Amino acid sequence: MARINSHYLKLTAGYLFPEIGRRVTAFLQRHPDARVLRLGIGDVTRPLPPAVIEALHEGVESMARAQTFRGYGPEQGYEFLREVIAEQDYRSRGVKVTADEVFVSDGSKCDCANIQEIFDVRARVAVADPVYPVYLDTNVMAGRTGRSNAEGHYEGVVYMPCTEASGFLPDLPAEPVDLVYLCFPNNPTGAVATKEVLARWVEYAHRNDAILLYDAAYEAYISDPRVPHSIYEVDGARQVAIEFRSFSKTAGFTGTRCAFIVVPRDVTGKDDQGNRVPVHGLWSRRHSTKFNGVAYPIQLGAAAVYSPEGKSQVRDTISYYMENARLIREGLASAGFKVFGGLNAPYIWLKTPGGATSWDFFDTLLSRAKVVGTPGSGFGPSGEGYFRLSAFGERSNVQEAVERIRTQL
Repeated sequence: MARINSHYLKLTAGYLFPEIGRRVTAFLQRHPDARVLRLGIGDVTRPLPPAVIEALHEGVESMARAQTFRGYGPEQGYEFLREVIAEQDYRSRGVKVTADEVFVSDGSKCDCANIQEIFDVRARVAVADPVYPVYLDTNVMAGRTGRSNAEGHYEGVVYMPCTEASGFLPDLPAEPVDLVYLCFPNNPTGAVATKEVLARWVEYAHRNDAILLYDAAYEAYISDPRVPHSIYEVDGARQVAIEFRSFSKTAGFTGTRCAFIVVPRDVTGKDDQGNRVPVHGLWSRRHSTKFNGVAYPIQLGAAAVYSPEGKSQVRDTISYYMENARLIREGLASAGFKVFGGLNAPYIWLKTPGGATSWDFFDTLLSRAKVVGTPGSGFGPSGEGYFRLSAFGERSNVQEAVERIRTQL
């Protein structure tokens, strides 16, 4: 008999974004002529930068010639991309990261999901609440948790509530944990962490022999000079932190797929005998065993992001999205909504009016304004009563969506 992984049965309801899709589909079946504006899933809408397109063409052309054709590449990524990442994203900021500590992948979602595989199933995990669902759900799938309780919390997980009173920043766990997931700029709340805040996390990790899993997928949206772009800007972080980055929201690679994870050689865990084991080698083995590498043309395109032309074009795209964020934030605030985020992140986190639940507000927004957003409760119990809107849209649609919300709600 083929037995299934029973831990999958612990997962509550459907994954957040498919559930949104189901409700929108049902609405359109009832109202086929409705023009729905989507500010929900954080998918980009601007085309790839011209420098990236040129590099992709170059890569495709090289695959058409026997002299330049490439088959399997290095699973960890081509040296040209790993080196430019280490130099321009880290060493240029005074941060020590070597090219061999960079692993190129097909997405930060995959890396955030897969990193837990190299840790013991008994590892104690801490997550922010609200949280990007992948961090939590993959630990449930792995059997690292119990079942979900009435509040929506899984047994065995340490939750760190992010509330309005704390500026949507998680407090340090009151008990020792082994793995801590952090995301700044934050998805979904848009909150950011100063260097002083991150230093407290690094000190906690050292004190408790924990590892920080730091998702920096939105670092390119940081405009405040007080906010670090990498956790490695904090002294001591190389010994206790693994960082995730992506080209998806930075340069429009959501449909192209390229990201990277930095695993410093200094990060260690312990085996069953208490011996220190470098995590770098374990991740390298996992990566090489289960992944054949990102396509050569895609990696050429990613490297073009770091060219002078690429950097300028990426800045223009990010400015476009952040202007969208300003329009949403200021437009809703002027209509009386309580809004957060949208300053160093492409997400606006708003409080649902009149004490409405997150899903009730979703349905109201869809039925009255024909606008789609993301219910805060889908990110965790502490997200109840809040709602996320994304700035990844065409300007005209964003402006129309804001006007519909202002006039229809």
